[in-house]
Amino acid sequence: MTFAEVQQRSQEVWEKFRNPRGALVLVGDVTCGRAAGSADVIDAIRSELRAAGKRARVASVGCLGMCYAEPMIEIALPGGPSVLYGNVTPDIARQLVRSHIVERTPSADLALAVMSGEPIDGVPRFEDLPMMRGQVRIVARNCGRIAPDDIEHYIANGGYEGLAKAVSMPPDDIIAEVERSGLRGRGGAGFPTGRKWAFCRDAPGDTKYLICNADEGDPGAFMDRALLESDPHAVLEGMVIGAYAIGAHEATIYCRAEYPLAVKRLEHALEQMRANGLMGEDILGSGFSLDVHVQEGAGAFVCGEETALMASIEGLRGMPRPRPPFPAASGLFGKPTNINNVETFANIPAIVARGAEAYAAIGTESSRGTKTFALAGTIERTGLIEVPMGTKLRDIIFGIGGGVPDGREFKAVQTGGPSGGCLPAALLDLPVEYDALAKAGSIMGSGGMIVMDETTCVPEVALYFMRFTRSESCGKCAPCRLGTTQLCRILDDICSGRGTTADLDLLETLGSSIKQASLCGLGQTAPNPVLSTLNYFRDEYVAHVRDKTCPAGVCSDLVTYAILADKCTGCGACLRRCPADAVSGERKEPHVIDDSKCVRCGVCVDACKFDAVEVR
Repeated sequence: MTFAEVQQRSQEVWEKFRNPRGALVLVGDVTCGRAAGSADVIDAIRSELRAAGKRARVASVGCLGMCYAEPMIEIALPGGPSVLYGNVTPDIARQLVRSHIVERTPSADLALAVMSGEPIDGVPRFEDLPMMRGQVRIVARNCGRIAPDDIEHYIANGGYEGLAKAVSMPPDDIIAEVERSGLRGRGGAGFPTGRKWAFCRDAPGDTKYLICNADEGDPGAFMDRALLESDPHAVLEGMVIGAYAIGAHEATIYCRAEYPLAVKRLEHALEQMRANGLMGEDILGSGFSLDVHVQEGAGAFVCGEETALMASIEGLRGMPRPRPPFPAASGLFGKPTNINNVETFANIPAIVARGAEAYAAIGTESSRGTKTFALAGTIERTGLIEVPMGTKLRDIIFGIGGGVPDGREFKAVQTGGPSGGCLPAALLDLPVEYDALAKAGSIMGSGGMIVMDETTCVPEVALYFMRFTRSESCGKCAPCRLGTTQLCRILDDICSGRGTTADLDLLETLGSSIKQASLCGLGQTAPNPVLSTLNYFRDEYVAHVRDKTCPAGVCSDLVTYAILADKCTGCGACLRRCPADAVSGERKEPHVIDDSKCVRCGVCVDACKFDAVEVR
């Protein structure tokens, strides 16, 4: 069967899927949806359909990116609008079956958006939702729209057109096209992708390897997981194009074992590709052959570094190697190797199919295209977004993300995960692109973005990230192994009230030394959270070491709790919940806290409904 015939068949399957005789119900069913209860929602939908004697196609799709609204379902009837509902519980699901499917009346009061078809009064179009405005979806173009485990859905929506075009081109022309697009590696360092491919193609040797780095390990980051679970074929198509371009006939996807659904869908997608002539021998009749397999990582953060990753694939302990030689010259098993991350490969099909100029027209002069980000922390709308490079932090956090909830003040945003920097409110108009972030003392990283409000203690955040990198250090080089341990010790002293002003200078000196002397990217970027917070939030460190206070009221050794007599109603809620019996007082009379008994757990603050407990 030719690829044109495969496309025709896929289009017919897609049309039947999207236009069934009865109702169509799509449920976001990846990790974020499942964690929110999508399995129970699916059971409730099917149960209510049986009770009502109605038939409908109930299908699982990927993640639209609006994780704050999970579980989400989309309902469409023939001739009617397709409506998206969010925060669906089993009871709401049953109600929607009765109202939207049985009675054929969409529930406008429960609807999030109209996905397609005629508008509904008071319900916005999907593209007009605050979280969607400002997004440009290239990598996430199919996420939440197609069934991830059906290759025909992907092909019917333009999938593998890039590959079909690529195998008819000379490999050097493909590399030149990627270079013209301006695509830089989305794994963190931002090295030009086309140039990286050219180095590997030009390296001497008949055996070459290609690797997809899916070892996403940053706290708060879930871009790779969401993409692999929602649209695995986009990544695999990019890998096949890349392998053809550099002359590799064997490829590996190194995916963390903590992503079992992603691994399952990747393996299923590979089987489908082989069945359709898109993987294996003589791909699309081009004479090019490629075998791809999935290898599960054991959860070591350091294996996100490319030389440690290759050591793990070789069956060795995941530890970095000195460079040079670089992997493009001597990589996996000593052979020329190209390594890119999930998002980098997912961009490739669109670049080849639509042309480099269309991609390069998005973004900035030095950072072309789009970037996916995982919005997490104290932000109204958490989830996965994709925006043009150069979008301002303010537009991402307050426009797309909705800002900080509960009326609290924005304090900082951590970009780039534990290897990145903590940026203050004064930099909210900073464009998010490689050079601007580096100049500000942070990095793009793989795309994690953690928002913090006024209740966040900055030294404590720095300590959290340093503990993470210390535990994830492979221990091979002394600057990282010993330096991260010492940074943790100093930060712990500061947060516990034992720090001195001399410690602040020591943090800067030690952090700079670790960056310069460490062997790999983990150690070279590990001090970033410390150095950036010292730069932008030094007054908060000074309060900890000089005044022995925690302005955010987080560090338990530096705060005390007191009950305000003019606000306390004597309800006894704090007294009943105090684990240390530190609260006393008669009912309907102001209570007091015995500081000698108080363990600074903060339970009294959470228990009080009258804001009568003050943190000092």
